[in-house]
Amino acid sequence: MIKRTVVFLWMVSLANTVINAQELVKRTQVMMGTYVSISLPKEKLHLSSLAFERLKEVEMALSSYDKSAEIYRLNHDKEIAITDDTYEALSLSKQYYQDTQGYFDVTIGSITKGLFHFGEQERIPNQSELLHARVDLKGLHFNEAKAWIDKGVKVDLGGMGKGFGVEKAVELLREQGVTDGVIALSGDIFCFHACKMAIQDPFSSRLLANFTMAQNNTAISTSGDYRRYIKSRDYNHLINPKTKRSQKSFASITLISTQYSNAHLDAYATAASVMPKSEAFAFLNDLKGVAYLVVTNDKKIYMNEVFKKVTLQMNIHASQGLQKMSLIQSQPLDFSKR
Repeated sequence: MIKRTVVFLWMVSLANTVINAQELVKRTQVMMGTYVSISLPKEKLHLSSLAFERLKEVEMALSSYDKSAEIYRLNHDKEIAITDDTYEALSLSKQYYQDTQGYFDVTIGSITKGLFHFGEQERIPNQSELLHARVDLKGLHFNEAKAWIDKGVKVDLGGMGKGFGVEKAVELLREQGVTDGVIALSGDIFCFHACKMAIQDPFSSRLLANFTMAQNNTAISTSGDYRRYIKSRDYNHLINPKTKRSQKSFASITLISTQYSNAHLDAYATAASVMPKSEAFAFLNDLKGVAYLVVTNDKKIYMNEVFKKVTLQMNIHASQGLQKMSLIQSQPLDFSKR
C-alpha cells in the first residue's frame, strides 16, 4: 500500500521511524526473530525482494536458533565450514572485542544460549552454573574456510547480527542505485534519506522522544533491557561478559551516526549497555561523530553534543517542566515524576 507524504514503520522491539520522502511502499517480513520492513519508492520496489533474500542469507549464516544456520551448527558440531558472511562477522566480532575492551564478547553464548536459553525454553541459571560458564574469546577459532570452538564455548552473534544484516542489505540496495528508502530491523535502522525518528519510552508503551535527522545515509541502533528478559528485567539478555550477570544500569541506549555502519553501532550499543556507567559514558564519548541518547534505570536521560549536528529538532515526551529544559547538557534530564 502506498502512503502519501509519510510512511510509518513500527519497530517491534525498540523504535519507531517516520520517513519524509517521495511516495514510498513498505514491505514487511518476519526474519531474524522479528519484523523486517523495507520502504522504497514504487519504481524501486522490486529491489525489496533482493534485499530480503540478502537478509535471509545473513540469517542463515549468523543465527543461533535455526538448525540449518552456520552459527547454530558451530555451537552443536564444534567445527564447520563457513561462508563469507560468517567469516566477516566473526572477524568483526574480534575487532569489537578489542574496541570495547572485552565488553563485546560473542562467547557470551555459553550463558545466553547455554544457560538462559533466551528465545527458547528460557530459564534462570543458578550461581554455580554462571560461575563455571566459559566466556573466552580465545576458545573461538576460524579462518576463511572454517570455524571451530573449544569445549564449553558457545557463540552468540545477537549483539551485532541485526546491524550486520541491515548493513548488507544497504550495500546491495546502494549497488542498485537506491537513494531514498529505509531498512528497519527491530532497533537497527538505516535511512537513505533524512527521516524522522521516534524512540520508545523503556518504562511504558508511550514514546520517549522524536526528532528529525539532519542528513542522509544515517544508521541508528537501539539496545535495551525491556523487551527480552525472564520473569523480570533483573534477568535481561544484556549480559556483562566479565561479571556473567545481566546489566542493571541502562534501560536503553540509542546511537546515531553517518560515519559508522549499523553493525558497528549495534555492537557498540550492546557493549555500552553492559559496562559500568562511568566506563560506558567514557566509551560513548570517545566515539567521534556518534550521537547518543541514554536512558538509565534510575530514569534519567543523557544526550551528547553530537545531537545538535545530526538532528534538526528534538522533543522529549515527558512532563511539562522537562520539555522546557535544555535538551543538550552535561547533567541528566530527570523524568522520574511522570
